Amino acid sequence: MKTQQSTRVIIVTGASQGIGHAIAQTYLNNGDIVIGCAYSTLEKASGAQKLLADYPERFFYFSVDVTKTESIKQFVTDAEKLFGHIDVLVSNAGKNVFKGIDCEENDWSHNFDLNLRSHWFMAKCARPALAKSKGVILIMTSNHAFSTMPGCAPYNISKRALLSLVQSLTIEWGPEIRTVGIAPGFIDTDGNQVWFDSHTDGRLAREKTIKKHPVGRIGRPEEVGELCLFLSSENAGFIAGTTIVMDGGRSAIMQDRDDV
Repeated sequence: MKTQQSTRVIIVTGASQGIGHAIAQTYLNNGDIVIGCAYSTLEKASGAQKLLADYPERFFYFSVDVTKTESIKQFVTDAEKLFGHIDVLVSNAGKNVFKGIDCEENDWSHNFDLNLRSHWFMAKCARPALAKSKGVILIMTSNHAFSTMPGCAPYNISKRALLSLVQSLTIEWGPEIRTVGIAPGFIDTDGNQVWFDSHTDGRLAREKTIKKHPVGRIGRPEEVGELCLFLSSENAGFIAGTTIVMDGGRSAIMQDRDDV
């Protein structure tokens, strides 16, 4: 069932794989136009290649380094030129920078350029177009913004800062633009599978992770896409300035179950 008219133009950053790819797929299934970007060139982005093959008239892909402000500015300009308007920005691009609080200065700087500044500047560049369309900004943060683990800095620090970015965008750019944050927990992506496989027993590592979730499983990328679809619809018009956690109840546990 379509939740919005099919002429919407959606920007999805980090669209070549994982959660971003699933978000793009969800909007395309809804009949929307998706303009995706990621760091990888198209030749190395098999997920983007598939979307282009399946939706040749409604999916468009750009290789963009979102740590570079000029690259962001050019991307948004090119995206708006394609159809003359932008209705939704899903600012999803980012990666785990798990170096610990004693990280090197270059790790710190790279983390904040990628996981914080890029979201702010992407929104800033898209603001004129989104204001015209009374659009929506969705910013992907993480459950690490609320509670974290040893060794996950400086990633968790930037993700925490995104909560405030969501609030500031809402109160300063509303009512023309509505902004919401999404904080996924452990989502079953290829990247997380690499983490499972790094253990001596990958199957056991997956089982232990699943046991830490009260819902009895880890999340699916498609579920993040469906939440984005809802939050960018008129049905979610009264949701703004907040960040929604979707982590299968993981953050509700005070102590890991195998530690009890």
